[in-house]
Amino acid sequence: MPAPGSVIVVGAGPGLGVSIAARFARAGFATGLIARQRATLDAATAAVAASGWPPVRLAAAVGDAGDQSSLDGAWAELAEQIGPPTVAVYNAMAVVRGDPTTIDPADLGASLAVNITGALRCAQLAAAAMKAAGTGTILFTGGGLALEPFPAAASLAAGKAGARNLAFSLALELEPAGIHVAVVTVCGRVEPGGAFDPDAIADAYWDLHAQAPGSWERERVIADG
Repeated sequence: MPAPGSVIVVGAGPGLGVSIAARFARAGFATGLIARQRATLDAATAAVAASGWPPVRLAAAVGDAGDQSSLDGAWAELAEQIGPPTVAVYNAMAVVRGDPTTIDPADLGASLAVNITGALRCAQLAAAAMKAAGTGTILFTGGGLALEPFPAAASLAAGKAGARNLAFSLALELEPAGIHVAVVTVCGRVEPGGAFDPDAIADAYWDLHAQAPGSWERERVIADG
């Protein structure tokens, strides 16, 4: 089992974000949470704190993943409280409904700022400290739309496809520096029970972090059957 370190989860909302944070907290990791709304963070912090032992350091900071200065500020606040993360998880996403021919280009750009640009910035912030340490794990939450898009969710499909491609590029760049980068591609609606239970999916993030160098996966696909 990996030695406890620290984890920052960007997009620590109800469901998968909380489950991921709780999974690492149960392994003894100091845990930092970022979300856009204080109420979301308060609920997430309470859920993680109640998830089991051992008790760990918990910190939370309001930050908008689609706004670099906001994300940078929240990240710096958490790094000061729990230390530079040994694991970074990007779980934020933005959805704009509409077919490709009807989406407002400005709305598409705003969604991509969260789904791709925010993921890039998270990786940049994490990699800076991880390179110095010679180790670390960066994990993205992907989606089945990256593999099989459909028109009404074209913006999210484009974002997930871009983030998946970005994760592979980061893996090629950072693996020689001892940093494991991977994407967890979730091919279904996340909800308790069944194939896409958030607690079960969170185990995939832990498994990826726990992999030994030389056996690193770059993608874990979660599918029904």
